[in-house]
Amino acid sequence: MSFSCGFVGLPNVGKSTLFNALSHGGADAANFPFCTIEPNTGIAQVPDRRLKVLAELEKSARIVPSTLKFIDIAGLVQGASQGQGLGNQFLGHIRNVDAVAHVVRLFEDGDVVHVAGRIDPVGDLETINTELMLADLEMLEKRRDKAYKTARSNDPDAKAEYELIVAMIADLEQGRRPRYDREDPRVRALVGTFGLLTVKPAFICANVGEDQAADYTSCEAGKRLAEYAQANGFEVVPVCAKFEEELGALPPEEAEAFMADLGISGSGLDRVVETGYRLLDYITFFTAGPMESRAWTVTRGALAPEAAGKIHTDLQRGFIRMETVSYEDLVACGSWAKAQLAGKLRIEGKDYEVQDGDVIHVRFSV
Repeated sequence: MSFSCGFVGLPNVGKSTLFNALSHGGADAANFPFCTIEPNTGIAQVPDRRLKVLAELEKSARIVPSTLKFIDIAGLVQGASQGQGLGNQFLGHIRNVDAVAHVVRLFEDGDVVHVAGRIDPVGDLETINTELMLADLEMLEKRRDKAYKTARSNDPDAKAEYELIVAMIADLEQGRRPRYDREDPRVRALVGTFGLLTVKPAFICANVGEDQAADYTSCEAGKRLAEYAQANGFEVVPVCAKFEEELGALPPEEAEAFMADLGISGSGLDRVVETGYRLLDYITFFTAGPMESRAWTVTRGALAPEAAGKIHTDLQRGFIRMETVSYEDLVACGSWAKAQLAGKLRIEGKDYEVQDGDVIHVRFSV
């Protein structure tokens, strides 16, 4: 399982350059609006140091990490919700991603013209979010009219849907992202059918210059961005495309030393993955053995049979039990057999919630 992250933003803020740096996707990157028309897709391996340790412990023949799908979506302009620029085509591509990275520009470069003629990441974000809200407002208003007719029959589910839509419309009209009860699975499922853009997990990816890599708030535009993000509940992930390209060409040990010299903790890919996993509430579990050590991704709270199904559908269908040991215990003991002798190996049934870092073996029969 991999999650998809869509890069969105105004033209010429560096979306395609960042896309190439993080995923080696080979997208066109040029100094004119709408260089990207059709969305580019790239697959990046999810960095996880635990996987290499497990492979060494188990003397695995190969390592298989989880993957992250990056999607470079065409630049948005003011009026996109009404069809300006690439309009509806742009908005349709956003609906298909799991999380949205709002790419804004902090780097200064006279050779790369900003579509608005100035470096103003807060203004860029306001333009983007306004267009997304207008698109969602139009969609909900159409759905409200249909829901109203159904609600008049006094059907309780139809009435609840109508009231939810009215409340979400009110939020959008006030310039707020729609609020709803995320703890209620029925409400979450209903909202999922709306196809809204503004309820998708989102963060800000700040495309910074070399002099801003260690601290993006070192410039005035960066300070304003940090204040905007805090006020509106966004996380900011600063990424320098040039550094990422250089890091990608280095062996892991040299890359670590390079980041340490620059005062950077973790690559841009590390930070994007960490942020995306946290927003989507994803965790990682492992399988390890002589043939391979592999990382798997599930949503937090997934039960043992569901996790087994990520490995193979037969494992979920014929699930009997799960043998599991935490990554920390396995490494501390030195082997699966020693972990079992030390009492660290657990036998879990169908009601077990898989934990981040679990190393598992599934028993099944079909």
